[in-house]
Amino acid sequence: MSKVLITGVGGFIGSNVAKRFLLEGYEVIGIDDLSGGKLQNVPVGVEFLKVDLTDELSIKDIPSDCSIILHLSGQSSGEISYDNPIADLKMNTISTLNLIRYGIENKVDRLVYASSMSVYGDVPDQRISERYEPKPLSGYGVGKLTSEGYLKVYQNELPFVALRMFNVYGPGQDLTNLRQGMVSIYLAQAFNTGRIEVKGSLSRYRDFIYIDDVVEAWFKSATEISAKNQIINLGTGIKTTVEDLLKYICKQVPNSSFFVKGNTPGDQNGIYADNKQLKDILQINNFTTLEKGVAKFSDWIRNSTKQ
Repeated sequence: MSKVLITGVGGFIGSNVAKRFLLEGYEVIGIDDLSGGKLQNVPVGVEFLKVDLTDELSIKDIPSDCSIILHLSGQSSGEISYDNPIADLKMNTISTLNLIRYGIENKVDRLVYASSMSVYGDVPDQRISERYEPKPLSGYGVGKLTSEGYLKVYQNELPFVALRMFNVYGPGQDLTNLRQGMVSIYLAQAFNTGRIEVKGSLSRYRDFIYIDDVVEAWFKSATEISAKNQIINLGTGIKTTVEDLLKYICKQVPNSSFFVKGNTPGDQNGIYADNKQLKDILQINNFTTLEKGVAKFSDWIRNSTKQ
């Protein structure tokens, strides 16, 4: 089997993607600077290297014989990108440029990139396809879109797949980070205090996709020939309001409640995916329902606190 390079292997999505590739028999080189990821998240069987991808000299520490790059590292909060946009640019765009150089120099077969729904910005209340003109509202969204642009520039030398991920959630998400991941933020507050602080209107809406479905898409993006040089929305196509999400959470965490206070800078009012390309190119048609996903996530939290 091929050797794959997974960046952000200490993070929520990266660690789960690594498990899938190990299960499929791949040799996995995992890298992370551990600024956000955690060493204990790195799956057994991964050859781990602590590497800062913003430093082009550190790239030389990566083995040269990886055939696939799965680039999941970076700063992943629109809100945090307002605090330090330069750091966000380095972590999300400079890192990608350095990996593109590595990929070209070492004749890598494909780079799969963790892009985001944040590239779209304000959109009408309809399923948003990859053809919709991006107008990002945050530095985070700008950086993701810029990285996509660089991947397009070099696609003849390094084929790519950009997955515009919508709201990913599930077991393993960092419950201590209350500035990234709507489902995990609300569940953490519900379990810790029983009081969920909502920054913004309850009528806002999102497309929530469970981690297992995301992992499947990452695996197919790395292995399906038809995915090469494609930008693909990674979402369920289902519109869910913040209020509906909160009802699912309060059902799982009895005696919890929620209140609205303030808002989040650069937050989108609402977005959900047109996922026709996901279905046609990657043949992913079935998704975990939000009610079932929140129940699984809640069970995982309960079991984790017992240990």
